Amino acid sequence: MAPIDFHAFFRRLAKATDIQSQQDLAKALGVNRSAITQAKRRNAIPQKWVLALSRQCILNADWLEFGTGPMRPVHNGAPTQDDASPVSPLPSGSSAARMIAADTETAARPVFSVFPVPKVHARLCAGGGSFEVEAAVADHHIFREDWLARKGKPGSMVLMDVFGNSMEPEIREGDMVLVDQSQRDIYAGSIYAVGFEDAVMVKRLERKPGEVLLHSDNPDYSPVTIRGDELETFRVIGRIVWISREYR
Repeated sequence: MAPIDFHAFFRRLAKATDIQSQQDLAKALGVNRSAITQAKRRNAIPQKWVLALSRQCILNADWLEFGTGPMRPVHNGAPTQDDASPVSPLPSGSSAARMIAADTETAARPVFSVFPVPKVHARLCAGGGSFEVEAAVADHHIFREDWLARKGKPGSMVLMDVFGNSMEPEIREGDMVLVDQSQRDIYAGSIYAVGFEDAVMVKRLERKPGEVLLHSDNPDYSPVTIRGDELETFRVIGRIVWISREYR
């Protein structure tokens, strides 16, 4: 078997993931930087690296290795009751291979691609408290790619946890929200993740001349008005397009 071209492999990997440097690649594989340098010098990629990265990044191994077939694996399975719903947001620690593997008994069923959405450590504040952000991605959850595309731009989406009760009953403490960071234009009544000074909040937004109003669903919380110099430290992170709630 011919060796796997390092440069072509790395271009495909960089296109599909946030692995953009040899240092990123070494970190993702859990190897020393020198191992990446040697692979580049030999212009060859070990097969085990292909398998490890295809599983970790939810990529089609054939596409990653040869550039053939779809970028993402496909799922052969029964259609959901609501065809507009995601497959299931499964943690990347689960066996994605089992979920996306083709089953000969279901070969006649619809085929669709899946897309991994990162869940970040940042906790969105639905009250008035501060937040702590860790840059590293905590996990990935798997969604139907066509469902995400109908909601917005899949590559700009992140998942975050919510705490606080200012948006109850619509959004409760402990809910996980899907934020599309490409949707930053303000539409009255829509819910957004926003940053103001040292806090990140989940609010309904209303834009008025020279100011932005942050509304809470919980009547115990009064609207917050951002105006003047305060607008310089205010930012719209993205619109919330989906909510996940775990019942206890």
